[in-house]
Amino acid sequence: MYEKDGEKYFVVDSHMHYWDASPANWVAGQENFAKGWIDCFHAYQSLGPAETHWPIDRFQKYSEEGLMKDVFEDGHVDVAIFQPTYLKSWYTEGFNTTERNGALSEKHPGKFVVNSRFEPRGGDAAMKEFEDNVARWGAKGVKLYTAEWLEDSRGWTLKDPEAYRFLERAQELGVKNIHVHKGPTIWPLDKDAFDVSDVDHAATDFPDLNFIVEHVGLPRIEDFCFMATQEPNVYAGLSVVIGGLMHARPKFFAKVMGELLFWVGEDKMTFGSDYGIWEPKWQVEGFVDWDYPSDEFSDYPRVNAATKKKILGLNAAKLYDIEVPAEFQLPAEEGAPADQDDAKLVEDTVGAST
Repeated sequence: MYEKDGEKYFVVDSHMHYWDASPANWVAGQENFAKGWIDCFHAYQSLGPAETHWPIDRFQKYSEEGLMKDVFEDGHVDVAIFQPTYLKSWYTEGFNTTERNGALSEKHPGKFVVNSRFEPRGGDAAMKEFEDNVARWGAKGVKLYTAEWLEDSRGWTLKDPEAYRFLERAQELGVKNIHVHKGPTIWPLDKDAFDVSDVDHAATDFPDLNFIVEHVGLPRIEDFCFMATQEPNVYAGLSVVIGGLMHARPKFFAKVMGELLFWVGEDKMTFGSDYGIWEPKWQVEGFVDWDYPSDEFSDYPRVNAATKKKILGLNAAKLYDIEVPAEFQLPAEEGAPADQDDAKLVEDTVGAST
């Protein structure tokens, strides 16, 4: 919880991790890729305030105690949602697995939501793994890395028949929140595998699933916005947007936020710190204080406390059925968090011109 100027914010960190990228976990013969991956992540941390930068040894494998302090004690987070990334081609026990996250969640009841993943190239064995994880951890969401390497494959798309098989099963199991990494590339993954066009395809065919596009397709912000405004079940995951841009690129951050608020709407945007790349504390506090820096941005929707409350927690809470205490809820006139019909202005304007 965060309180400022009499306003109380219920904070859901909807995109965070608990990884092990230490050298002891590197696959023999793949050390170059394992090291390159975590070094690339570490370089992104430099986009945050200097006092929040970590030495590489801490960054490779941070402690349980450090995570709990950074996220909950200092970071204002009420509930955090684990998003796994396996990368077993490079990390022996996986980079950040459902099992590792789930074990920490069991030690701290009520603090975490445990999402899983599925691997459509893995056939029946991968399907069983997915089903077992949903049963074991009660997952209501998955995190998908369409650029992840597997043997000779260097990526897949949501349009693939194999992916549709898993999306159909997810829907049957009640796994309704599909988080897809579509943003800045991480070496050595291929940039084209992060293109957002496959989200458009799948979102149309699975209207009962929510597709949360993590990192909003950056640097393809226009492609994402124009796609998301026509797909009511596509949401903007702000991990990387706030952590990577708010401090280091404030004018570009204002442009990106303005585009998202205009096309996608405040009811379809979710906060994610991307911990441990960035700590949530400075992101939450900075975003609560944030406004457009000049009149140059006057054609974008305005932001107020209600806007920030939705983005920082209420939208994700609605998607995940997280109970929000009455003192943090908004009055009805402020709109419904996570409302799929938020982008009415754009739809009505387009309709009026035809």
